[in-house]
Amino acid sequence: MPNPWNKYVVPRLIKFACSQPEVMKDRSKIVPKAQGQVLELGCGGGINLQFYDRVKVDKLTGLDPSAELLDYTRSEAKALGFEMDILNGIGEAMPFDNDSFDTVLTTFTLCSVQDGKQVLNEMRRVLKPGGKILFLEHGRAPDRGPEKWQERIEPVWKHIAGGCHLHRPVSKTFEAEGFALRDNDGHYAPKTPRWLGWMEFGEARPL
Repeated sequence: MPNPWNKYVVPRLIKFACSQPEVMKDRSKIVPKAQGQVLELGCGGGINLQFYDRVKVDKLTGLDPSAELLDYTRSEAKALGFEMDILNGIGEAMPFDNDSFDTVLTTFTLCSVQDGKQVLNEMRRVLKPGGKILFLEHGRAPDRGPEKWQERIEPVWKHIAGGCHLHRPVSKTFEAEGFALRDNDGHYAPKTPRWLGWMEFGEARPL
């Protein structure tokens, strides 16, 4: 039987937390860089749809494991008149052929996948030669004080926040898995506890 908390409460919490004004500012900077055949990994909620440059996007495909969040995506796409393919699935086993996409976009998704390395391998597989990954993620803080709190809070946090991990490195994981980073940066989100508010964003390309 599905966990009622994860089924009914977590999708609403995610949609609320991930659409706060400061987060939306960051989204507005990274999402418009998507172009060509685009895959949005973790598209549930449809929060990014308003920021795509439709002139640059030939086709948009969305993938997310949450049926409840995908309902939000469908409603948002309909409201915006945005045609897209929306699929239920996981990043560790993407239902796409090799070399399918020019851009893979991931926002606040890698924190909650089961196997981050496998997801990055799948993103590499489905990218066309010369393709890019655009990412906006929260993760391990660069300062020891907030990082200590992340270590303490994460065991409880991930159970109440849909499997979200606070302490996963972002940029370093891309680099460790053989991606070159461009225009990557990070900052603490304003008005947010530092253990929760470290954001990293940029572009990753397979070497």
